[in-house]
Amino acid sequence: MAGPTAERGDRQQESSGPPRSRRFGRLRPRTIVILSLAVLLLNAGALWMLYGSEWTYVKRVSVSGTRVLTPEEVRAVAAVRLGSPLISVDTDAVAARLRGELSRIESVDVERAWPDEIELKVVERTPVMVEEKGGKFVEVDRYGVRFATVSQAPKGVPVLELSLSRSGSAAASLRRFGEKRLVREAVTVAARIPAAVARETRAVKVRTYDDISLELNDGRTVAWGSSEHSPLKARALTALMKAAPEARHFDVRVPTAPASSGS
Repeated sequence: MAGPTAERGDRQQESSGPPRSRRFGRLRPRTIVILSLAVLLLNAGALWMLYGSEWTYVKRVSVSGTRVLTPEEVRAVAAVRLGSPLISVDTDAVAARLRGELSRIESVDVERAWPDEIELKVVERTPVMVEEKGGKFVEVDRYGVRFATVSQAPKGVPVLELSLSRSGSAAASLRRFGEKRLVREAVTVAARIPAAVARETRAVKVRTYDDISLELNDGRTVAWGSSEHSPLKARALTALMKAAPEARHFDVRVPTAPASSGS
């Protein structure tokens, strides 16, 4: 039977030799040097790959999402230099340049597509109304931004008619809200018109904040009021037109009590 002396001998054999931390400590300076050299080589290789290798130079600039603008127009304004390192392209500056010089662009994403391409993903503004000025038409988007002038009104887009009087209650409304706010109100209304009615809407007329009306292609009119409660007004108008298909005038200013007249 083994006694205490034998057990101490076994423990001494197990722990013989230098401590483990000391054994690894002898290799530490060499390991540090090797690791440092490896990191330097990797960094140098990465820098050469990004800036010095033609494999990562810009060879293409692709454009997607355009409808009215052409890819050539977008590339010209983006001014991305072919043959430059892809990593050196300032994507934020390119995007700002496109938005600043091409007012038809609502938003644009400029992305690097490794190893050698810049992608320009464009979203163009969509006109919800147009203003007629001097025989031409100024397109207005969903935010009330006037962004382009065209010779012909886009099909299916109503004309915005501002009848902003400088006297009486209309003048008070203009002073209080301002023309830009009134245009935004008209835009909100245009965006809420039921689709079937929107296709037939010739004009959106604005006199005051709470006096917005629609004129349809066949001469029928809709008194809409302000843009407030537009979803309810849209539903009321749809129901009213079904209930009174021969009517010529519809009033949804109070959507809980819509009315129609004329035949």
